[in-house]
Amino acid sequence: QVQVLESGGGLVQAGDSLMLSCAASGLPGAKLAMGWFRQTPGKERAFVAAISGSGRRTDYTGSVRGRFTLSRDTAKNTIYLQMNSLKPEDTATYYCAAEDARNDNYYFTIPRAYDYWGQGTQVTVSS
Repeated sequence: QVQVLESGGGLVQAGDSLMLSCAASGLPGAKLAMGWFRQTPGKERAFVAAISGSGRRTDYTGSVRGRFTLSRDTAKNTIYLQMNSLKPEDTATYYCAAEDARNDNYYFTIPRAYDYWGQGTQVTVSS
């Protein structure tokens, strides 16, 4: 059974930092592309960052580039989203996603590319 488990959300002030973690299990041998998306009420789920199975390739949406850093522990199939200089507009429910990309260098930036999702973790940034 595939599990995607997120942790690390919370309430912080503008300018603060927060780290989200996500561990995927149940897909032995898979070359897992993993990513983070976020969603606010009434809006569609939006891409935040993604990382390839090897961890060598990453991508970010423009509004977080330079503030967020995505890294990976390949042995644990765990990714870490370090979020610095947080802004109120970063407030959202953050969802982790995983998908067997069948290639260590692939990642995906659209939600429908991922089959496996976590339950979401809330990040609230107060002004």
